[in-house]
Amino acid sequence: MRSVTLRVNGGQHALTLAEDTPLLFILRNDLGLNGPKYGCGLGECGACTVLVDDVAARACCLPVGLVEGREITTLEGLGTPEKPHPVQAAFIAEEGAQCGYCLNGMIMTVAALLARETQPSDATITEALRYNLCRCGAHVEILRAAKRAMQMMAP
Repeated sequence: MRSVTLRVNGGQHALTLAEDTPLLFILRNDLGLNGPKYGCGLGECGACTVLVDDVAARACCLPVGLVEGREITTLEGLGTPEKPHPVQAAFIAEEGAQCGYCLNGMIMTVAALLARETQPSDATITEALRYNLCRCGAHVEILRAAKRAMQMMAP
């Protein structure tokens, strides 16, 4: 056990814990951030996706020791209910979810993609979302939401 300081959604959080504790457990259990979901626990479904220095990362298999001093953004830190991030607004407008369990991962992955590439092709969007699993079959709406977000964020 050691003291770890995490930068999450613009705030600093000092915690005492084992360095190999998965980031997801700290976000949900210690910080009360429930955007990232526990899905598979193996980093394969994408439900736990967060941004680490604006890059999509799987929080369920990411030890906190590797993210100390880096900027972590969860779904809650992306936007607010009053002023959602364009990706969040696009998913709302396009009804890009059914059950909503995959939604966190889809939104965070699209936000990371659009932060690095402003006009991705359909193939690039599909490839970015390839490892985010949606069991409800909302893929058409999710792709529409990603395209709408791209338009909303265009300069």
